[in-house]
Amino acid sequence: MSEVKQLSLIHFKNYKKKQLAFSKRIVCIYGQNGSGKTSILDAIHFLCFTKSYFHHADAVCVTKGEQGMRIYGVVKDSKEYEVACILRENGKKEFTIEGDAYTQFSKHIGKFPCVFITPDDTELITEGSEARRKFLDAMISQTNAQYLEQLIQYSKCLQQRNALLKQWSAGPEKDFSLLSVYSKKLHELGTFIFETRKNYCEEFIEHVKRIYIFLCDDAEEINMTYSSQLASDSLLDLLDRFVDKDIFMQRTNFGTHKDDLLFTLNGMPLKQAASQGQRKSFLFSLKLAQFELIKKITGKHPILLLDDIFEKLDEARSGKLIAYLLEKQSQVFITDTHEERLRNAFEGKQEVAEFIGLNSM
Repeated sequence: MSEVKQLSLIHFKNYKKKQLAFSKRIVCIYGQNGSGKTSILDAIHFLCFTKSYFHHADAVCVTKGEQGMRIYGVVKDSKEYEVACILRENGKKEFTIEGDAYTQFSKHIGKFPCVFITPDDTELITEGSEARRKFLDAMISQTNAQYLEQLIQYSKCLQQRNALLKQWSAGPEKDFSLLSVYSKKLHELGTFIFETRKNYCEEFIEHVKRIYIFLCDDAEEINMTYSSQLASDSLLDLLDRFVDKDIFMQRTNFGTHKDDLLFTLNGMPLKQAASQGQRKSFLFSLKLAQFELIKKITGKHPILLLDDIFEKLDEARSGKLIAYLLEKQSQVFITDTHEERLRNAFEGKQEVAEFIGLNSM
């Protein structure tokens, strides 16, 4: 089980300087909106993923008026590790474990598995396919280093192929031999990504269904389908057959970067058919299934980060979630605006739960 034992923040978001120590398996953090609860969870996500859960650009996480930041943590796994992320004034980012710097940040992914559940996760249902691919990739990448490497290479090859297609719009000369090289490489990488996603999704949906039934005892039938253009055609065949469309559009229109997860409730699109309560239950089922599958494949218990979850669940579902968390052996961080609600949820569980209050910033 991975456990964050210490956390130190310097110029991270609204924290000029903050030090925290955690001694229990379940850490309940309470405070008003704006007190920095979510920032603490995001700092832990940095230690696990080398980046923010919410922001693509690291500079957004630097305290206003400052030029850099530092996140330091002691994470216990098979032993205690000192982990640090530093963003320097020149914009250079360094990530170290036991003082040794990574040359590739991707090599750290999966070292300390982590699952984040936040109110912003509703975009998995309401927004486009990119959010769902990101969710799927985050799950698989923590269990399969080869998949992450292939994903990175695919993204680079896709960018190169798109750049070539855009160059062709400026003149009549077209280097089809180079395009063919990119297409073949994209096919090779994309086929591996497709097969890996397909295999994961077959098992993943079973976890989702089981947890959904546990959380809400509903009779509704939920389902998830992995949708990919590669399900019926070879990627190389698609790229060759529709090359004129790619040239006209100046981008690659076929590949695993177009994949999606389709969610349904009683055979209807979940986005349209589900009530607010059903959506919330489904989102929690997705994230907890992610937790379960990572644990099963790696043998490691992921750190669970739960941000303002009680605002989104009724009393019955909250009670079942608490029972679920108490049963697991993972470290859990839970934030809430109401101290009393957290204390009531874990009443009589002082041996596993601790409480940290934050003042408004």
